[in-house]
Amino acid sequence: MLGVSLAKPLNTLILAYRLMNAIDVRGVSKDFTAKVKPPGLWNSLKSLARPQYKNVRAVKNINIQIKQGELVGFIGPNGAGKSTAIKMMTGILHPSRGKIKVLGYNPQEQRQDLAFHIGAIFGQRQQLLYHLPAMDTFELFAKVYELDDGDFRKRVGELVKIFKIDELVNTPVRKLSLGQRMRCEFVASILHKPEVLFLDEPTIGLDIIAKRRVRELVKKLNKEENLTVILTSHDLDDIEELCPRVIVINKGKVLYDGSMEKMRKRITTKIVEFHLAEQANKIPTIPGVKVLAHTPALVKLEVNKRRAPVRKVLSAFMAACKVADVVIEEPPIEEIIEKLYQ
Repeated sequence: MLGVSLAKPLNTLILAYRLMNAIDVRGVSKDFTAKVKPPGLWNSLKSLARPQYKNVRAVKNINIQIKQGELVGFIGPNGAGKSTAIKMMTGILHPSRGKIKVLGYNPQEQRQDLAFHIGAIFGQRQQLLYHLPAMDTFELFAKVYELDDGDFRKRVGELVKIFKIDELVNTPVRKLSLGQRMRCEFVASILHKPEVLFLDEPTIGLDIIAKRRVRELVKKLNKEENLTVILTSHDLDDIEELCPRVIVINKGKVLYDGSMEKMRKRITTKIVEFHLAEQANKIPTIPGVKVLAHTPALVKLEVNKRRAPVRKVLSAFMAACKVADVVIEEPPIEEIIEKLYQ
């Protein structure tokens, strides 16, 4: 009776917690012990008898709060700590310090319970049974997640229609293209209606059309099922198109956590191109403006907005040159992120 009386308050507490934050990471660090291998044959032999170790901190005191239904980009260079952080959120790794809650669960202590509420797709790892049709994997997962047979048939029917894989689910996975397989991977990961989905490089190796299709599906799931999505990708087009919020991590530390729009505003330069109606032998010299290219038909500039307002640059060039067209662009997102890393 005591177990029953405690169960309801606990479930109510977990539900209330989910309404605040789907993911709550506070003061989390992760240390690893790595073997030190000194250079040289003699030192290598000595290290066999007396190995030396050093402490490596992969994640350093990070704080992340993500609300239910958010779509967040989690980006950084190789070795930044992204995968380590995600593995701690899913319960695969234990933090050295700090606390993590995902949907109100402690991922390390309640990993099995949490597994029923989250999904994951790793672009370089396959969860589908390679030599069998995808439907066989779906049926296996239905048993793993204890889905009612009627609910499973209804859910898989809906997802097969959404992902347009009705002609693929009975084909052995080994015979599917990468794009076709990734659509089946998505179905396998969300079959049990997870509330949080971790996507690690989901579009890696896909062609342009397949990438576009995957992005559309992620948006659809986020909107229609209020699915919280954490996306890591080196394809920054994925991040720009999908994620209103982005978290940048490098060397284990969170460098930026905010909107993509605000991150762009941290960069003080714009690229301005003047397409000329006729050749200009001399162009205006303006402090804060760097000439990137100058040809008979084109002048391309990098304008420091703090030193030279764009309208001042436009006025000077329109007065001095016969301009046929003007193009003003933001710096590429790669440049913005690179400066954050630095």
